[in-house]
Amino acid sequence: MMDLPVPLAVVAHDAGAANIILAWIEERDLESLRAVMRGPAEKLWRARFGEARLMRDIDAALDGAAALLSGTGWASELEHDARAAAKSRGLHSVAVVDHWVNYRARFERGGEQVLPDELWVTDRYAMAEAHRALGGIPVRLQPNRYLRTQVEAAGPVPEHGDLLFVSEPARSDWGRGEPGEFQALDYLALHRDVAGIDAGATLRIRPHPSDPPGKYAEWIGRRPGAVLDSSADMADALRGATWVAGLNSFALAIALEAGRRAICALPPGAPDCVLPHQGLIHLRALVRA
Repeated sequence: MMDLPVPLAVVAHDAGAANIILAWIEERDLESLRAVMRGPAEKLWRARFGEARLMRDIDAALDGAAALLSGTGWASELEHDARAAAKSRGLHSVAVVDHWVNYRARFERGGEQVLPDELWVTDRYAMAEAHRALGGIPVRLQPNRYLRTQVEAAGPVPEHGDLLFVSEPARSDWGRGEPGEFQALDYLALHRDVAGIDAGATLRIRPHPSDPPGKYAEWIGRRPGAVLDSSADMADALRGATWVAGLNSFALAIALEAGRRAICALPPGAPDCVLPHQGLIHLRALVRA
């Protein structure tokens, strides 16, 4: 797969890199893979490939492997541990970065830094940041087949679509005692008119893969015109949307590529948006104007 030696161990936890990696994998590749998937990545793997080539743990996947391909998520130590184990075995290690921030911190856990032999990114913004933050590590620009297939499947922008909010855990309350993602939702609901969103457009919340069931039930119950999204994938979610709002989600990059009006809904008091993409609408800048 992607010119890497086989058998290839593939390890992922978070959904971002997992979506990109799985889009590279064809059915014919499976016999040459040894996969360890946990969390959101495991759900994505099983939905696509079932039980095929899933291994019980990192050691089982690396035994007999010629190289490692791993994600670089925050929600687990799985990928870090896989890179450390690959390094101890002298295996070539390739890491996939699916975002645009905190590159060096992605390879540190408990004071231990384990850098890959090679870094793969999927756009020019990420390549520039990788060279800046991790100079000396070879960086390769690879095609983002996941983004392309989602954009193509989303289809044209509906004339009278709804407002899709793509959730993600903010992992901070920004000193206000309420999770940041709920602050962003409140801010969006209060100022949606400033962004040119139709007053009658339904607000549809798409939970993050790591969100627990029912996380937004109370919030939706207090707001007429708000519903929970149950789409099978991002393309399905985008199909009915004219506007797409979020925090720093990769889903906003997909929405931009799909021609939707993409809005960063980070409220005042939150850190600046980290997405480097041109064309993104920043709601708090509009409110201040």
